[in-house]
Amino acid sequence: MVLFLLVFALAIALGWPLGHYLAAVMRGGPMRGDGLFRWLERPLYALLGTDPERGMDWRAYAGAFLLSNAVLGAVVWVILMTQAWLPLNPDAAPNMSWDLALHTMVSFLTNTNQQHYAGQAQLSYLAQATAIVALQVVTPMMGLALVAATLRGLFGGRHADARQAEGAQDAPVDLGNYWADVIRPTLRFMLPLCLVGSVLLTSQGVPATLAAGPVAAPVDATVAMKEQKIPLGPVAPMVAVKQLGTNGGGWYGPNSAMPLENPTPLSNGLQTLAIVLIPVAVAFMVGPFTGRRKFAALVFGTMLTMSLLSAGLALWSEAHSATAQDIALMEGKEVRIGADASALWAAVTTQTSNGSVNSMHDSLAPLTGLVAIANMLINAIWGGIGCGLQQFIVYLLLGVFLAGLMTGRTPELFGRKIEAPEVKLLAVLVLLQPLVLLGLTAFTLAVPAITGNSNPGFHAISQVFYEYASAFANNGSGFEGLGDGTVWWNVSCAAVLALGRYPALIVPLAIAARLARKRQAPENAGTLQIETPTFALALIAVIAILTLLQFMPVLVLGPVADHLSLVAR
Repeated sequence: MVLFLLVFALAIALGWPLGHYLAAVMRGGPMRGDGLFRWLERPLYALLGTDPERGMDWRAYAGAFLLSNAVLGAVVWVILMTQAWLPLNPDAAPNMSWDLALHTMVSFLTNTNQQHYAGQAQLSYLAQATAIVALQVVTPMMGLALVAATLRGLFGGRHADARQAEGAQDAPVDLGNYWADVIRPTLRFMLPLCLVGSVLLTSQGVPATLAAGPVAAPVDATVAMKEQKIPLGPVAPMVAVKQLGTNGGGWYGPNSAMPLENPTPLSNGLQTLAIVLIPVAVAFMVGPFTGRRKFAALVFGTMLTMSLLSAGLALWSEAHSATAQDIALMEGKEVRIGADASALWAAVTTQTSNGSVNSMHDSLAPLTGLVAIANMLINAIWGGIGCGLQQFIVYLLLGVFLAGLMTGRTPELFGRKIEAPEVKLLAVLVLLQPLVLLGLTAFTLAVPAITGNSNPGFHAISQVFYEYASAFANNGSGFEGLGDGTVWWNVSCAAVLALGRYPALIVPLAIAARLARKRQAPENAGTLQIETPTFALALIAVIAILTLLQFMPVLVLGPVADHLSLVAR
């Protein structure tokens, strides 16, 4: 409980100033440090051939986003399939197969970091530093850029007052410059934080070297293995960015359950805090960025309420429920970390789209696994950097639409009407999730030759559903024990990763641009007040209904039935 309270208290205390600083970065106005950062930014703008002051409409913004992803994806795919022939490969890591390289590329390109490989054995230092860590730095900032553009659209876009005064409602809406929205926070926010995090983790014993790992003799000289190579590398920088960027992909296969990635209680606390720190800062960013402090309070209050409920349920289930005394549940957990710290980590890593682990989620109590799955299905408790707030905006639009129907008024958000075209786009997002997750889960379970699960019965359903839910939520954690290193799992998960990322970012951007082109009506006594505790509770109810009840059958057949079978022993 001390760690639980400390993590959330520090996240709020540090997130407040970080959120205000991030808002200043995303607004693009004059700042302290411009002399240094502009010296770094100008060559990048020149290389890209863009003027950071030139705005984009939503199509140009989304096009630049997709173009950057396509170019980076192609480069990374090639690196992964040719790493054996490239430098900085002291451990002689082999080339990846096309399907594993495809899955790994899409996974890291979508800020998911779902891993069907063991990094210490299957990636070279060059691949880790360029293909993996580089994407871990830049892809969270892409999500942040999309949500910043969406927020601008919800409030009329840049120069909204001038457009409305001139009556130019059909003119393209200026949502900002994509390249500037990615480059500025990368250089001014993300990289400095990662540097601090890397230094702190190195101080705790996390390796940071380009030298090959040492060779050690086993303590038991009678075993067949006469020597063991200890894999090292520049681990601390990757761990810092994997946690701060809600990435989650570890240098080692066991992730932060591995002592070299997470050696001390302090490193465990620092990493738990880092997982949630920037998503909390993004929630605080909303107020100064939009000028609507009450709207920021709605966002932060709703997210915090869901977060505390989720973390509390996970802690109760893992350490104090009817199944907590089953000694088998300690399988897959680090004794030095304990059940409580493992449950807290499992909660915050799935509340965000982080996905790193300090215990094996396959070994969690069934109801803790249920909490983790529910967090990923919601994907907006804190969510990924930018992505979580983008998904929250989707729920907000749906909540306003439903509230308008119940009160007999045309739904409006910030004075702009939500009409049939916007609702149809929202319906696409609402239906996409169950169609993809339930369809692929049913097909995979129906064909045992491709399923690859290691547990019979109810837990087998949880294993398969968790893998696809994690991919769609761009989370990346898994119920390991699943044989996911196959062509089927690599290709199907790559498709789910893309379907969970790109529509969820681009569709709200398009909706915001449509709303921005509508004339803003002044607020009056009859206007739906969304910045209230009552609406926040209604919004939580909408989120629960849309994301949990539609998946109730698979949750009952999986983790709930698994829990009941343990209790009945």
